[in-house]
Amino acid sequence: MLDKVDYWLVLCDEDMTTAKWLLKGRRLLHMAFFCHQITEKALKAVIANSSGETPPKIHDLKKLAKQGNIIDRFSNKQLYFMVELDSFNIEARYPDYKAKIEETLNNEKCERILKETEDFLCWIKKALGR
Repeated sequence: MLDKVDYWLVLCDEDMTTAKWLLKGRRLLHMAFFCHQITEKALKAVIANSSGETPPKIHDLKKLAKQGNIIDRFSNKQLYFMVELDSFNIEARYPDYKAKIEETLNNEKCERILKETEDFLCWIKKALGR
C-alpha cells in the first residue's frame, strides 16, 4: 500500500503522461489544466509529508505551498509559475475567461508550461527525497 506522499506523487506521474498526450493532440487548454493538477498534487505530497495528514481540498497553489511550508524555498520563477498555472484551474472553468485563455495558448507556450511543470515536479521529488 502506498503511503500518503507516494499516493500524490503517483498521481502526478499519471497526470504527466496525460498532459504529454494532450500536448501531442493539441488539446492545449486541457494540457495546461493538467499541469496545474500535477503541481497541485505535488504540493499536496509536500503537505502530506510535513503533516502526515490528508491535504486540504483546495486548489490555490500559493496557499498549498504556504501550508506545506515550502513557499519560502521557491525561486521567483517558481512563484510566477504558480500564478500562471492558477489561471488554468480557476478562470478556465468559466466561458468568458476560457475563450480568452485559449487565445493565449500555442504549442510553444504549452511546451514551456509542460517543461516547467516537469522541472517543478522533479524539484519537489528531490525535496522529498524521492
